Amino acid sequence: MTPHHWPWTFLFFSALGAVSLLAGIAAFAGLFANVHPLLADEMAGWGLVVSAIACFLSGAFPLVLRRLAEREGA
Repeated sequence: MTPHHWPWTFLFFSALGAVSLLAGIAAFAGLFANVHPLLADEMAGWGLVVSAIACFLSGAFPLVLRRLAEREGA
């Protein structure tokens, strides 16, 4: 039986999504208000959270393809 490896794209997009989610939470908390005026807006937090969700979904796609390929025996 071969070991299951995580696709690099899954790891990359999951890490990018985690960073975006943490930045979005920090933006909601107002921690970026002194960094840049655009980051002081509430919509900046929403934008980062939506970007995090998009990154997680983008990372899940190659993971699902890898699992389907393993199921087929490729």
